[in-house]
Amino acid sequence: MGIIAAKFGGSSLADAAQFKKVKGILLANPDRRYAVPSAPGKRFKDDTKVTDLLYQCYRKVEKGEDMQEVFSVIEQRYREIVFELGLDIDIDGLLDQTCADIRRVATPDFAASRGEYLNGVILSAYLGWDFIDPRGYIKFDRQGVFAEEWTNELLGEELKKHEHAVIPGFYGAVPNGEVRTFSRGGSDITGAVVARAAGASLYENWTDVSGFLMADPRIVDNPREIRYITYAELRELSYMGATVLHEESIFPVHKAGIPTNIRNTNDPSHPGTMITDRRQDSGGIITGIAGHKNFSLISIEKAMLNSEKGFCRRVLSVLEDFDISIEHMPTGIDTVSVVVADSEIVNRKSEIIHRIRELCQPDHIDITGGIALIATVGMGMVRSPGTAARLFGGLQRAGVNVRMIDQGSSELNIIVGVDTQDFEKAVRAIYEAFNEPA
Repeated sequence: MGIIAAKFGGSSLADAAQFKKVKGILLANPDRRYAVPSAPGKRFKDDTKVTDLLYQCYRKVEKGEDMQEVFSVIEQRYREIVFELGLDIDIDGLLDQTCADIRRVATPDFAASRGEYLNGVILSAYLGWDFIDPRGYIKFDRQGVFAEEWTNELLGEELKKHEHAVIPGFYGAVPNGEVRTFSRGGSDITGAVVARAAGASLYENWTDVSGFLMADPRIVDNPREIRYITYAELRELSYMGATVLHEESIFPVHKAGIPTNIRNTNDPSHPGTMITDRRQDSGGIITGIAGHKNFSLISIEKAMLNSEKGFCRRVLSVLEDFDISIEHMPTGIDTVSVVVADSEIVNRKSEIIHRIRELCQPDHIDITGGIALIATVGMGMVRSPGTAARLFGGLQRAGVNVRMIDQGSSELNIIVGVDTQDFEKAVRAIYEAFNEPA
């Protein structure tokens, strides 16, 4: 098949038993040549992730307090893993050095990165694979922005020297060698970066779920599994709340045309979800449904708006001046609506209305809170007459009032705004509309 790069999440490496599963997965296919580990995640519901403990250590150091009590919990986690795996490595020396380095370097990025670093050292020893410290090959510029092409060149040359290697996720370094991390969940990004640099034919992302589901199982009972999804569909669903994969992690592999397979470490025989550039099967009309609560709708009306040049620009300039990001902007002949997150405008509604009135002289302006957005996404929508009718028919049967409609020009999605209290009911209604019993 070619080279496979495999990333394993925190739940996949939370303890020694999980390490054993990971080793079995990696050695089951000789094409799996590069592994990207996260730091140990939760072992049970009320457990604490090692990364969170490391951030606590940093905060102790920052305040001039002793971090040893918190760090001792981390030490115990790693000692148990090494002991139960029967590894002959100097874990005490590694932990002592890590503790001293956290105190000495005293930055949040360095402290947080040590979870992946230590897990990488342990996994490489357990597998007998080479260890590559991403500090030397995953690069950020002086402003802390990820240097994608520089990284791809450096890491690509290094990976050629290793038949098998473990590359910890989540961190790299700025030009002076100071450790810099991606945002939380950033090991997904490292995995995709490694896959691209290795020229992999497949990027496997191993987690604790068997891929994507068509809707949130906390809202819809037993939603259907998504076997295939395109990167474009995933981008839409991730933006609207689907959180299996770090949103930024799709870009390196998408750019390189490398498919991504979401797999379950605890059920490795399950095929999971395959993410590709193009739809791999006929599929259904829609691929998935996702949404968010807590939005506000800024509704602006003005007669003859369609013939007034620069109106929308002036509205957007007001929001820009207030440093507000917009989510959607559906328009009509004499109306403009702007959807923004509630958190963006809290305690500023009167100022925003006043400024829009001043610049745009609208006939009417109103801000309505308590809006939830729901995206119905699918490549099949563009070639399926009646898709919107099914969607809105389902909402009507459920008694859900639609406050806003926005359909992308690509016809990849239809976004509706509903009252927050109708959010769950609306998601179930849309799901049922496209999954009616035969």
